[in-house]
Amino acid sequence: MIRYLPYLIEIALLVYCLIDCIQTDVPRNLSKTTWVFVIILLPVVGGIAWLVAGRPERRQARNVPWPSTQTAGFPEYERPRRTSPDDDPEFLAGMRTSDDKHEQMLKDWEAQLRDREHKLQADEPRDQV
Repeated sequence: MIRYLPYLIEIALLVYCLIDCIQTDVPRNLSKTTWVFVIILLPVVGGIAWLVAGRPERRQARNVPWPSTQTAGFPEYERPRRTSPDDDPEFLAGMRTSDDKHEQMLKDWEAQLRDREHKLQADEPRDQV
């Protein structure tokens, strides 16, 4: 089992560095495509080179439990919130417009259905006795 450990470490480093490189927006020193090829073609050296020279510089570390959200750093009760749909006048206007449009479509369909029924009744041959 121990003889496979270097291979497992190499594969883990390769996978980690590839995923990290692909998810990075702007790597340092080389283009993203070049870094991918370096990591794949030189597995151990390329991975270490990526970790040392390719990863973007870290920003100032903030000590918050959810650093990737827009509300990072705000306590729960101070987080900026969007208004609910019930309070948003644009949303309510859009709902009224949508309702009016659907009501008109329904009236048009009912009128078309009545026209078809009248046409069918007029075209039916009368039973002659």
